[in-house]
Formats: sequence, structure tokens, C-alpha cells
Amino acid sequence: MERGTMAFKRGSVLRGVAAGVLALSVLGVSACGSTKGPKTFSTQEEGGFQPFKGLGLGGGSKAPASEGSIGVNGYLWRASLDTLAFMPLASADPYGGVIVTDWYVNPEKPDERFKATVYILDTRLRADGLNVSVFKQVKDTAGAWVETPTADQTATDIENAILTRARQLRLSNISK
Repeated sequence: MERGTMAFKRGSVLRGVAAGVLALSVLGVSACGSTKGPKTFSTQEEGGFQPFKGLGLGGGSKAPASEGSIGVNGYLWRASLDTLAFMPLASADPYGGVIVTDWYVNPEKPDERFKATVYILDTRLRADGLNVSVFKQVKDTAGAWVETPTADQTATDIENAILTRARQLRLSNISK
């Protein structure tokens, strides 16, 4: 008799735990069904926390993104993809404005390889809305890849090529 009572208590406790887990799961899933989009940096209201507003260092420097658009300037985005098309693409985030390439080996120089990361920082077509980082590796005598610094001009040249292509895309869009 004692054994049957113990089984009943254990079963009711487990049923209570299972019911609680089920209720929390349903509540968690229903919270995911919001009709509002996520609040991104570019759509934040003016009344938010802006520690650098009075210093001219931030606060409202980004133009608001329209609903359903990518989070960065479309011309800079397309121009970046066009300019780096010769390199294999590792990842591209149009909402965050980050393009990361995989290592590219020039067939004429198989002992060195390059990788690039492009950050699009603004929704407007501006030179300061773009940042490019270039990484270089060379093979040492043992055949292992070793990080080496790139010339500062390399990143600047890629930025200028992207900006030139973005201006071309914008002008071709305006003339149509």
C-alpha cells in the first residue's frame, strides 16, 4: 500500500513538472510571434541613450532605414560585392553591413594569400560610411601560413574602388 502511494506522489510531481515545462515552452514560443520587427540601431528613436550627442560624435548620424530594406546603403553593398567578386565569399550580412571573404591565393603568387572584411557603417553613400580591413599571410620555409602586415594603401585602394563603383551604380540608377 505504501508503495502505491509513493508511485502516485512521484507521478503527480512529474506531471506537475511536465505541465510547467509545457506552459513555459508555449509562453516562450508565443513571445517569438511579435508582429513588430526587431529594433535595430538605425531605427532607434531620438530619445534613446546618446552619450556623445552634445559632442558631435554620434547621435543621429545614421539615416533611418525604410521598412523592409537592407540595413546599409544599397549602392555601397552592391559595389562591395562587385569589387570583391574575385575573392571567395565567406559570409555576407546585408542587415549588419559586413562582408567577409575567404582566403584568396593569386595564381601568379601561390606563396601569399589575402582575406578582406568590409564594414558598411551608414545607410547613406558617404566615404566615411565604409571601412575595409585586409589581411595577408605568406608561406614560411616549413610551408605554414604566417600573418604579415599589408600596406596601408591596400585597404585604401579597395575602399576607393568600392566608392567609385557605388557612384557609378548610383549615377546609372538616376539616369534611368
